[in-house]
Amino acid sequence: MFYADKRFIYLLLIVIVIMNLMSMNQLEWLALILTVPGVLIAISFHEFAHAFAATKLGDDTPGAQGRLNLNPFTHIDPIGFVMLLFVGFGWGRPVEINPRNFNRKYSQTAGEAIVAAAGPIMNFILAIVFTLIYCALYKFAYGFVISQVGSIIFSMIQYTIVMNIGLGIFNLIPLPPLDGSKILVNFLPYRGRQWVYEHEQIFYIVFLVIWITGIAGHIISPALNLMYSGLIQLGLKIFGI
Repeated sequence: MFYADKRFIYLLLIVIVIMNLMSMNQLEWLALILTVPGVLIAISFHEFAHAFAATKLGDDTPGAQGRLNLNPFTHIDPIGFVMLLFVGFGWGRPVEINPRNFNRKYSQTAGEAIVAAAGPIMNFILAIVFTLIYCALYKFAYGFVISQVGSIIFSMIQYTIVMNIGLGIFNLIPLPPLDGSKILVNFLPYRGRQWVYEHEQIFYIVFLVIWITGIAGHIISPALNLMYSGLIQLGLKIFGI
């Protein structure tokens, strides 16, 4: 996924984890535990959507590599998992595809864009579905929601919404290796595509910089909060709350 030295990335990852764990109080530990199911759901469905879209376009590579399933352990990337768990954005293990196997209905570039878009779209669909579940429980099972078990489940649903929005938005950033870069390339003229391909290494470095410095969080947080608030308000209106 990265051209950077993996040892450096994993060392940085360990530092991030240790710093976060040392600064957490009891409530934050509970929140972290309740976030795990949402992270696993977001990553598993995101990567499955990539594999499914590629297969529908005629490429059997994801199926041959065992990626056409919802098993979280098939799709988790350690770095992306921890990032999504602690800061609300991250990624899964990339699904390998071979655009040459795509059917002729679309160009190879368009096919790659469709496969890339499938992941974030799946996350946004999941965010909508869990928002409806969230609001339905609030409307029709409020007694359960305020119970001890119900409040835990309610919180897990809430975190699942946030994780899916965060994963979807983050992957739409138009920088390699994120999905947004493949979507963007499809709309560029030939010379623009060539320029992007020739400078791909630079874009990877830019990606690492915005990730390590926390700039990505400043980019994503406003959009995440806006989309989350909008979905909840829409869900409440649908159920007349």
